[in-house]
Amino acid sequence: MKVIGHRGAAGSAPENTLISFLKGLEYKVDGFEFDVQLSRDGEVVVCHDERVDRTSNGMGWIKDFTLQELKRLDFGSWFTQLSVYQEIPTLRELLDMFKTFNLELNVEIKSGLVQYPEIGEKVVNLLAEYGLLDNSIISSFDHQLLLDLKQHFPRVKTGILYDCAPIKPWLYAKFLNAQYLHPAWHFVSSELVVSSAVFGIGINTWTVNSSFAAHKVRTAHVARIITDYPQCFRKGANGEAIWLGL
Repeated sequence: MKVIGHRGAAGSAPENTLISFLKGLEYKVDGFEFDVQLSRDGEVVVCHDERVDRTSNGMGWIKDFTLQELKRLDFGSWFTQLSVYQEIPTLRELLDMFKTFNLELNVEIKSGLVQYPEIGEKVVNLLAEYGLLDNSIISSFDHQLLLDLKQHFPRVKTGILYDCAPIKPWLYAKFLNAQYLHPAWHFVSSELVVSSAVFGIGINTWTVNSSFAAHKVRTAHVARIITDYPQCFRKGANGEAIWLGL
């Protein structure tokens, strides 16, 4: 069971900033999950929210800022009074950081309040340019986007994000030609893992931040856990991630 840092190491540093990913590397994660959106001038930037209000000193929609304008905002100081100034990273900057590490990447494409018609192709092309496509999963709550992406780029591995209790989700994943299901942790069960495995579908779950959640997903034998606190896990002799506590 692999440990994937959520937005870097979001429990220890401002989410989706370079310092957060550096923290994750310090904690020896197996990989990272992060979110991407498009600036007004078409640059792929790393940020969870469609607006900058919560995680910066600015206000407004990411889609309305150029990259240069986004780079003027501080995405670090909101986290704690001791946090330092952090720029919003681009996907290219992040891949530059990751290229010398053997990491798995889970790139979540945001496509809800704001639609970014070209974002999937841009993400795939960047991952391919850095030779990281085979180490990456592209996930989204927009399942039509994932289906379209798979049809245009068959090599891409996709993960279906959901926060509900669908009936036989492994059949849905098979229909969408997805390689992974990405349920919220409370929808994980041994039945889900075993039934999905019959169809060659793996289970990666989020966001595992407590002993209860960690025990539930570990006993179900999921493939990967996504957590804000990667430093709180250690690998057991059988490769399972064991929760040590906050």
